[in-house]
Amino acid sequence: MKTFGKGALSAALGLLVFGVMLFLPAGTLHYWQAWVFLAVFALSTWLPSIYLLRTNPAALERRMRAGPLAETRTLQRIVIAGLFICFAAMFVVSALDHRFGWSPVPATVSLVGDVLVAIGLGVAMLVIIQNSYAAANVTVEEDQQLVTTGLYGLVRHPMYTGNVILMVGTPLALGSYCGLVFVVPGLVALVLRIRDEEQLLAQRLGGYREYLQQVRYHLVPYLW
Repeated sequence: MKTFGKGALSAALGLLVFGVMLFLPAGTLHYWQAWVFLAVFALSTWLPSIYLLRTNPAALERRMRAGPLAETRTLQRIVIAGLFICFAAMFVVSALDHRFGWSPVPATVSLVGDVLVAIGLGVAMLVIIQNSYAAANVTVEEDQQLVTTGLYGLVRHPMYTGNVILMVGTPLALGSYCGLVFVVPGLVALVLRIRDEEQLLAQRLGGYREYLQQVRYHLVPYLW
């Protein structure tokens, strides 16, 4: 119940913050793209979280330890802070775009963006189901086992693959092409995070060096 209470409070506060970052700069509540995005985001996170709460509460607890303060490595704190800023700026700029009409996006493209948001969040949650040690912060636990199957057989960091899909889908879902500009710094931050994380895993997680030779791609199969 403690995990449920923390999760419910975190989810409610998260949606509240999202709403402020969207509707305040938009200057209106008549912003259907934002309402649909919030609904898709909520359903795509709450339903899998309820499943994890019933089947693997420890994994859900690991995912709730997020943010710069949860990181133990200085570079990771900086990277996570940068990613948080990128997402916040993406929300605000997309909402301002809606307000001032800088780059109108067709309704069908916005709905495609919502699908990408659902896919990105779905991939992230599937990773947690396949690997219960997939924490929100970069760490290696004492009894952690290396996972090399499922999505981990395709790319080394499928969680971040889901994050990239989410980053691309979010501004489109919010009806903005301008918001896509923050995908670039977001990708740079993820690359820095991956490089540092792989150094740690190679040092502390048994079998990870061999895994690096087996799975060549970091985020996208046959690309990188």
